[in-house]
Amino acid sequence: MKTIILFYSFTGKTRTLAEQKARELNADIEEVIEVKKPSMLGAFFGGVFKAVKRKTVKIKPVKADPANYDQIIIMAPVWASHPAPAFNNIAEIIPSGKKVEVIVVSESGRSNSKGTIDLLTARGCEVVNYSDIKA
Repeated sequence: MKTIILFYSFTGKTRTLAEQKARELNADIEEVIEVKKPSMLGAFFGGVFKAVKRKTVKIKPVKADPANYDQIIIMAPVWASHPAPAFNNIAEIIPSGKKVEVIVVSESGRSNSKGTIDLLTARGCEVVNYSDIKA
């Protein structure tokens, strides 16, 4: 089974966990990068608003084609109980019919899982697992 981990990391915590998971699964990995990385204040104010409203941000093109993978894992940090806005960009490129595992990284270990799962299922994906890692 061919696996890819698509992740976004603001501070590096999610990157570290994504790299560890990729080694464990012998998976391909690709970081989703914003065209213009926000400052800490920009992420706190604008980013949190976008996360709560499930908005996207401008990202650099993703090289991997998720259609070529059997298993897709999406990883992102949690901002105000919601995945960071770049998660929404990742959700948009996942083809309908794919099985997806979601791993979010938060300080509390609690996030809005229902809304995140609903976002992916509305796109025709099946969420096979949802984990919130406290880090």
